[in-house]
Amino acid sequence: MASLICGSIAYDTIMNFEGKFADQILPEQIHILNVAFLVPTMRREFGGCAGNIAYNLSLLGGDPIIMATVGGDATPYLNHLEQLKIDASHIRQIDNAFTAQAMITTDQTNNQITAFHPGAMSESHLNQVAAVVAERDTNTKDPVKFGIVAPDGRQGMWEHCHQLADANIPFIFDPGQGLPMFDGPELLELVDIASYLAVNDYEGEMLSQRTGLSLAKVAERVKALIVTKGAEGTDVYVGGKVIAIPPVPASKVVDPTGCGDAFRGGLLFGLENGMDWETTGRLASLMGSIKITHQGPQNHQLSKDEIAAQFKAAFNFSF
Repeated sequence: MASLICGSIAYDTIMNFEGKFADQILPEQIHILNVAFLVPTMRREFGGCAGNIAYNLSLLGGDPIIMATVGGDATPYLNHLEQLKIDASHIRQIDNAFTAQAMITTDQTNNQITAFHPGAMSESHLNQVAAVVAERDTNTKDPVKFGIVAPDGRQGMWEHCHQLADANIPFIFDPGQGLPMFDGPELLELVDIASYLAVNDYEGEMLSQRTGLSLAKVAERVKALIVTKGAEGTDVYVGGKVIAIPPVPASKVVDPTGCGDAFRGGLLFGLENGMDWETTGRLASLMGSIKITHQGPQNHQLSKDEIAAQFKAAFNFSF
């Protein structure tokens, strides 16, 4: 079963600040904020929501298809995806633009400050869901049975949600850091055509403020609303109730970058395979926990069997 991953492909430049942001920012001087952080370590990683989600779904044995836009500097990333045998045939390269770039600084308490240049991502609306569906049918590949719309260019997110709905492909709307680009009525329109909605707790609060609806009311408009809460686990709003999914304690906390995307890779795999929410949520939680023990969004290299063994050790049953 193939899943269409609509979202960003980006290079992540990740830096570590050895102090705490809270100790460097004076609240009473926030109106004239001027701070600099010494970052002794810096590295460049393959990232972006679509790339990260596809990577994690692939680890589980899924069949992700990435639909994204990249710049003229994307050859190393495209080679990386080819080595992973992830379908990158629907990634559009725009030579006169940069691939999206995220500059991420993490402090010692895992708070993050990110600067993001969208680059070619702003042209994501040039890609069409119908073209992917037709290509898979023409080449007798597994058809697209599921989708996710993750943070991307605003117009691309809007159009891809509608295109998936028009194609009768169930999908997760995952607005993430793109949520502020939409007002309340626009968010509700996208929620109403989505099958599932995934946000973290901060985004959930913003969603409630913009729409004027409680999370419970928003959940009534989709098959399920998934709200991640970091180390506190996850709440799944489904069928008029809330299922609390426990966190999986990490053996060590190295880098939170990409943990939400790892969670969504597990979420997609569970939904694709008809797992119940207790199992799906736990698998997604485990994927986030595995990711946080590694630097960068795509450097954890476990096999499906190794993931399955960790799942059984954590929950005492198999997925």
